Amino acid sequence: MTDRHWGPRIGENGVDFGLWAPGVDSMDLILDGRSVPMEARGDGWWGASTPAEPGCEYAFALPDGLRVPDPASRRQAGDVHGPSVLCTPAAPSRGPGRPWADAVIYECHIGALTPGGTFRDAIAVLDHIAATGFTAIEIMPIAQFGGDRGWGYDGVLPYAPHPAYGTPDDLRALVAAAHDRGLMVLLDVVYNHFGPDGNYLASYAPGFFDANRTTPWGTGIDFTQAAVRDFFVGNAVYWMDEFGIDGLRLDAIDQIVDPSPTHLLVELGDAVRARHPRAWLTTEDNRNVVHLHHGGPMDGEWNDDWHNAAHVVLTDEGEGYYAPFAADPIRHLARAAAEGFAEQGEGGRGVPSGHVHPTTFVDFLQNHDQIGNRARGDRLTAGVDPRRLRCLQAFLLLSPHVPLLFMGEEWGATDPFPFFAGFDGDLGRIVREGRRAEFADFKDFADSDVPDPIDPGTFASAKLDWSVRDGAAAQADLDRIRGLLDVRRRHVRPLLDDPEATGGRVLDGPEGGIAVDWRLAGCVLQARVNPTGAAMSLPPVEGDAIHGDATALGGPFTCLMVLR
Repeated sequence: MTDRHWGPRIGENGVDFGLWAPGVDSMDLILDGRSVPMEARGDGWWGASTPAEPGCEYAFALPDGLRVPDPASRRQAGDVHGPSVLCTPAAPSRGPGRPWADAVIYECHIGALTPGGTFRDAIAVLDHIAATGFTAIEIMPIAQFGGDRGWGYDGVLPYAPHPAYGTPDDLRALVAAAHDRGLMVLLDVVYNHFGPDGNYLASYAPGFFDANRTTPWGTGIDFTQAAVRDFFVGNAVYWMDEFGIDGLRLDAIDQIVDPSPTHLLVELGDAVRARHPRAWLTTEDNRNVVHLHHGGPMDGEWNDDWHNAAHVVLTDEGEGYYAPFAADPIRHLARAAAEGFAEQGEGGRGVPSGHVHPTTFVDFLQNHDQIGNRARGDRLTAGVDPRRLRCLQAFLLLSPHVPLLFMGEEWGATDPFPFFAGFDGDLGRIVREGRRAEFADFKDFADSDVPDPIDPGTFASAKLDWSVRDGAAAQADLDRIRGLLDVRRRHVRPLLDDPEATGGRVLDGPEGGIAVDWRLAGCVLQARVNPTGAAMSLPPVEGDAIHGDATALGGPFTCLMVLR
């Protein structure tokens, strides 16, 4: 066991506490109120070995008297500013080990998923999720952040589950319950920045950050530092080792800038694979690149191009990041469905992607960003033609890409999911003003239309109302989604084991229509989609219809899927 490590390590003779703090010339461990001098271990590392019992509180004291929590804290006694709590490592349950081709993902926010908003409360809805046909839940970030509510992307203690959701044991219970139902559990993690409240790293390890680089959310991180790399690689493995998490979704990896010979994400992926070969690793990256997936350690990439094009088809909106898709959204959607990305180098963004396996791409009509980044946090169900929405939902769920739905989408939920945070004082004011400024140039919104993210009522409005699920309209939507996922399981899923599968081919067709063929496992999966209200002449199909009526080829608001 190396004596240079993040976080406490429990051994036979006590606990070894470690911290990388190259910016100070002395350091004390404060353990249950008593001070223990720490020894310099070289290269900026400090450590102290001492008897300690699980449950004791500890912190680190800097030379100026400032006491800080452990940045690798497994649990906090209170908020992000207070002491950490020593936790005993636990043996978690292990998941079903599904292959990535099985993936049908249900994204959720623990605090808004149920009225109680805890890990334990979430167990109650797992039967519904599994019975609908999902194979995995994807949990938005839970690493502890400032305040008692938030989306989670401003965490400052990446190893500590936020106490607003429960204890580490509660998280283990949720993961075990998901495994009992055959569900994998993915966790959204943020390795590109730290939040603004409770990040003390710069006070004792300024070299953790790259002063010459700024992300959209704060100072960039210096991933060339070995200690920094160990912090994040260790975190990825930690969630799987100690909680049984089955995989990760890595947030905004385009902001993880690393000029090292081996990129951090390659090292991270290799470390995860060495211990958990069946883990699922997915990324969010606005560069439209696939080098981490095609021959690399990652499985899937969130496909914003598919979403953006589909959103314009559904809404006719063309502001902001929808603008590049507004002129010809059908063409963009067809290309994204066939080849992965709609933009593959044209205009300097992206690379060719038609040569990679179709399951590389995670597609969605809605997710936390695409709902919450709207001024009011309104869902598609709030305003689009339901016939058009049903048409594209079928296309989403029956394509060979990996589908993702946001919590409640399976029954047509209309609950908003606005941005919310629990910051106080000046930081709360800055967040509130920044949210309103974000939409100042949008013609359809005034200040009064943007919910106050700091108001507790904004968080309350985001909570999913499960009672609506019992209504007739919601049950009809739920039955339809269940049926589509059953078709996927029986007819599309068996085709995805083909290791030689690549992108599909867009066929020439009438304006407003989509025709794509994929060659998979010796078969041809044919999609003919008409999201408009007018009939059109789409390219003919041959084979057995797995969804839709072939005699209605080209009819209004239809999605026909045929297998030959």
